[in-house]
Amino acid sequence: MNDAAAWPDMPFAAWSDTVATLHLWTQIVGKTRLALTPWINHGWQVPLYVSARGLTTSPIPFGNEILEIEFDFIGHRLVARTSRGEERALALEPQTVANFYARYMDVLTDIGVAVAINEMPNELANPIRFSQDRVHAAYDAAAARRFWRALVQIDRVLKRFRSGFLGKSSPVHFFWGSFDLAVTRFSGRAAPLHPGGVPGLPDAVTREAYSHEVSSAGFWPGNAAFPQAAFYSYAYPEPAGFRDRVVTSGAHFDDALHEFVLPYGTVRSAADPDALLLDFLSSTYAAAADAGNWDRAALEGPIGVPARVRPLAARGRPK
Repeated sequence: MNDAAAWPDMPFAAWSDTVATLHLWTQIVGKTRLALTPWINHGWQVPLYVSARGLTTSPIPFGNEILEIEFDFIGHRLVARTSRGEERALALEPQTVANFYARYMDVLTDIGVAVAINEMPNELANPIRFSQDRVHAAYDAAAARRFWRALVQIDRVLKRFRSGFLGKSSPVHFFWGSFDLAVTRFSGRAAPLHPGGVPGLPDAVTREAYSHEVSSAGFWPGNAAFPQAAFYSYAYPEPAGFRDRVVTSGAHFDDALHEFVLPYGTVRSAADPDALLLDFLSSTYAAAADAGNWDRAALEGPIGVPARVRPLAARGRPK
């Protein structure tokens, strides 16, 4: 049953300035996690995660302790906590990126966390150093909360979708570079070397992230070049015939983006948003897997059910 409050309206034009500012704030916090956390495959050590109040880093190691930082979109605070018991917060309110950065670094210093981050934003055109950015300063608290409320629903459906894959799969996580919530499935085969060239992202990072064949899907709120919230799904490398496959009604392949796109508004207004989104995720994955000749029988399983152990598939066993 559709619940308009659970799937709030998010017209991009109404909060585009806040998106731009919040994107940069999340990069500052995400780069803290990047600076302190050991690298793991595909850069999975750097994203944020949807929490009961907003977006969290999850535990970050520093010395022998743990740091956790959370964007609280209910209380509109950024909260930093350590395993030693320290807790400090700063208000999420209209302020320049430069001011946010200075206040944030003061918070970390105050709780004994010494860290230096790269001040140049990633994956953005015409980046400005955080400490010098007095251009981006918008924060619409109601819009930020609506965005988080949408992420709560999307995170839930993406995790349900993830449960039906037995092969290697990423967590459901929020990438602060591209400002999107994503989940990725892997065929298990190596991919050709990625050409790189992603603005504001070192080629070495891109190539490591796409070292193996993927079908990746997620959600982003839009940007100046694509001013609407939407779900997306792509394959790397894109197999022949992928973009011509039949997928969920209302979705289409965007030639400029090189991915299938389904407007958020289409999901939000559906009689059953969960079912429509799950169908988009499943049908676009099937398009990638079939066109790419993935071993679907070995990689897939039924959607997970709470508190029910997944049965082992029948297989030959020594007697």
